[in-house]
Amino acid sequence: MSEYFIGVDSGTQSTKAIIMNGKDGKILASSSVAYGLIPGLPEGAKEQEPKTWVDAMEKSIRQALAQSKVNAAEIKGIGVSGQQHGMVALDEKDEVIRPAKLWCDTSTAPQAASLVKKLGGLKKMVALTGNGLPAGFTASKILWLKQNEPRNYQRFKTLLLPHDYLNFHLTGRKSMEAGDASGTGLFDAKIRNWQPKVIAAIDPRLQEKLPEIQASQDIVGTLRPDLARKLGLSADTIVSSGGGDNMMGAIGTGNVKPGVVTASLGTSGTIYAYSSRPVIDPQGEVAAFCDSTGAWLPLICTMNVTVATELLKKAFAWDNDKLSQAVLSVPVGSDGLMLLPYFEGERVPNLPEASGVFLE
Repeated sequence: MSEYFIGVDSGTQSTKAIIMNGKDGKILASSSVAYGLIPGLPEGAKEQEPKTWVDAMEKSIRQALAQSKVNAAEIKGIGVSGQQHGMVALDEKDEVIRPAKLWCDTSTAPQAASLVKKLGGLKKMVALTGNGLPAGFTASKILWLKQNEPRNYQRFKTLLLPHDYLNFHLTGRKSMEAGDASGTGLFDAKIRNWQPKVIAAIDPRLQEKLPEIQASQDIVGTLRPDLARKLGLSADTIVSSGGGDNMMGAIGTGNVKPGVVTASLGTSGTIYAYSSRPVIDPQGEVAAFCDSTGAWLPLICTMNVTVATELLKKAFAWDNDKLSQAVLSVPVGSDGLMLLPYFEGERVPNLPEASGVFLE
């Protein structure tokens, strides 16, 4: 009997699903469902409803299954990757309290700066967690919630990251893995565990709101029976812990040994490599993330990649073909015109309030 697996990637602009043959690794089908950000928010705020990810995941899975024509009973497992750093806050009934503030949300820059100052400065922050604390990290979003929406904070019972929330929807179980957790700002990536001093600086009771940490390759659980029926899958289908998009991208590109470097260009852009030990940047710009194999994934990130091209397409009502034609019509070097495309602020360097600048 054949064995097939479903892979899901929940990103900022779309959620994608694939069907893979477990014996030879061949991709039999793929599907993508696009969506956007919540419109009309204050400057710097970037949010999405977690329900948007859930609906997109279910739809993309159904489409990929239909395209693959595999026997749904032969689907043995599901693995989910997702955009990092987003804050999904649940109440005591496991209901989403408010829209998720995303990795690209820079409205929490004041909270990030005040938290670093409270902990003794950047050097101390790096010593505690292995990382600095850019506005995109989850810790600043939690402090923002506490300071700006106290009623919602009173309801706040559990913190999940985007891919954790999808795992919870699939299985009914709440957990987190070290790779994604190391991008929260609450986690000591050097020892792969929560950092109590950072947690206490936000709220001494925050620790009880954090899920258990488990390995990426561990099983979170099996599909909820009602969801299994809805998707046409077996309730015995296992769901792996999965991981953040960069951690899963490392595995997918064979970046699980020294000497391999991966560049990932999406809404943001990242470059990362494997390391058998933590790589700590005293300036906090190279992220000392854990990977999903038990090692580490030093990483740098720019917040502006397709952000820039999408803005241009929207401004001129272009599609990708027209954008490509325009690019080809420009001489190499653009006659010396340069652009710093910091349209969403920037993370490396840590300039959350920066804007785009043309230079001649």
